[in-house]
Amino acid sequence: MMKFLQKLGKSLMLPVACLPICGILMGIGYALCPATMQGGDITGFLNLLGFFLVKAGGALIDNMALLFVIGVGVGMADDNDGTAGLAALASWLMLTNLLSVGTVTTLMPSIADNANKTLAFSAIANPFIGILSGIIGATCYNKFKTTKLPDWLSFFSGKRCVAIVSGVVSIVVAAILLFVWPIIYGVLLAIGQGIVSLGPVGAGIYAFLNRLLIPTGLHHALNNVFWFDTVGLGDLKHFWAGDTSADVTWSLGMYMSGFFPCMMFGIPGAALAMIQTAKEGKKKVAIGLVASAAVCAFVCGVTEPFEFGFMFLAPLLYLIYALLYGIFTVITTLVGFRAGFSFSAGATDLVFSASLPAAQSTWLIIPLGIAAFVVFYLVFRFAIVKFDLKTPGREDDDVETEKKAVLSNNNYTEVASTILEGLGGKENVTSLDNCITRLRLEIKDYTLIDEKKIKSAGVAGVMRPSKTAVQVIVGTKVQFVADEMKKML
Repeated sequence: MMKFLQKLGKSLMLPVACLPICGILMGIGYALCPATMQGGDITGFLNLLGFFLVKAGGALIDNMALLFVIGVGVGMADDNDGTAGLAALASWLMLTNLLSVGTVTTLMPSIADNANKTLAFSAIANPFIGILSGIIGATCYNKFKTTKLPDWLSFFSGKRCVAIVSGVVSIVVAAILLFVWPIIYGVLLAIGQGIVSLGPVGAGIYAFLNRLLIPTGLHHALNNVFWFDTVGLGDLKHFWAGDTSADVTWSLGMYMSGFFPCMMFGIPGAALAMIQTAKEGKKKVAIGLVASAAVCAFVCGVTEPFEFGFMFLAPLLYLIYALLYGIFTVITTLVGFRAGFSFSAGATDLVFSASLPAAQSTWLIIPLGIAAFVVFYLVFRFAIVKFDLKTPGREDDDVETEKKAVLSNNNYTEVASTILEGLGGKENVTSLDNCITRLRLEIKDYTLIDEKKIKSAGVAGVMRPSKTAVQVIVGTKVQFVADEMKKML
C-alpha cells in the first residue's frame, strides 16, 4: 500500500509543479484588482491587469482536478505512455457526467428533493475524482495494453481498447458512487452540525477535518456548514456582508481566522524543514517545489501545490499537518484574532478583510505567524528525521550516488546505445520506464547483462532487484537517455 501511495505521490509531482506560479499570479491579480474578489466595477489599467492575472492563474487552479487526471494517468502507467492519460480523461468525463446533478436527479428524482444530496453531487468534479480517474486509466492501461482481440475486433486490440475498458470500469464506479457519495457527504454535514456547539474546540476540529479531507474533495461538505448558510451559520457570508458578532450567534470569523497563521507562516516553516532534510544533491529540487508552493500559500492561500506534494509520499506527516491546523485554530479563536477570506487565507485576503467590521486584532498575525512558523518547522523536521518520511527530496530513488553520475558525454543517443548494448541488446529488453534518476527495465535473460559495459557510459551504478529487473542509475538527465533508448527499442 505504501509503495502504491508513493508512486501516486510521484505521479502528482508534474501537475503540482504547474500550480505555484498560478497561485502567485492570482495573488498579485487580486492585489491589483480587489473587485475580482469583492465585487464591483473593473476599470482602469491596473484593475484590468489584475483581472487578467487572476484569470490566467485560475485557468489551472480552477481545473486542478483535470491536471491530476492526466498526471496520475500517465505517471502511474508502466511506461508513462500517453494512452493512459487519454484513458484517464475518458474515465473523468464518464464519472463527472454520470454523477452530475442533472444526471443523478434524472436517474433518482428523489435526490432533487434533498438539498444535501444535491449539494454533494454539485461538488463531484474535485481532485479526488480526478485522482481516481487517473488510477482507473493507468490501471486499465497496465492490464490491457497488450490485449489481443479476435480478428473481427482486431482494430481495438492493444492500446486502442484501453480507453474503452476505462469507460466501462468508470460506469461501474459511478454506479457505486451514486449511492455511496451522498451518504459520506451527509455524514460529514452531520458531523459539522454536531461540533458547532463546541465553540473554539469545535472550530479546531473543523479546521483539522478540513485539511484532512482535502485529498478527497469532501472538505466542501464541512465548508458548506461553517462558511455558507447551509445550516444557518455562514461565517464567510456574514463576515463579507459587513456584519459583526452582534448580528450572529457565534464569534464571527472564528471558522476562518485560524487558517491565516497556518497558511501564511506555517507552510513556509514546514517547507524550510523539508528543504533542510532533503538529501544532498536534491535540495535544489526540493526548493523548486516546496519553496515556490510556500510563496503561493503566503500570498494568496493556495495550499494544494504544497499539500499534494507530500500527502501521498508521507501520509503520517499529512495527518500531523492537519492536526497543527486544528491546534492553531483553537489558539487563534481564543486570543481574539479575527480575519476573513473570500478566496483563501493568504496575505491578500488578510489585507482586504482587515477593514471589515468583524475584523479584530489583525496585528496578532505577527506573533501567531512567528509561532506557527517555528512550530510547523520543528514538528515537521522532527517527524521527517525521526520516521524517515519520504518528503520531496527524500524519496527512495534519491541516493547519493545518483546525484554524482556524470555521463561519458552529452550525446544521449551514444549513451543510450552503450547502455542498451550492456543490457544484451534490444531483444533482451521487454519494457523500459524511468523515474527521476533511474532507468527501470525488464529483461529476458539476466546472464546477458554486462555491468562493466553499462558503467562505461558514465552511469553511477547498476542495480538488479530480481532476475528480470534491472535499474540503471543515470542521474538527473535520465529522461533524455530514456527518450533515446525508447527510439532504439
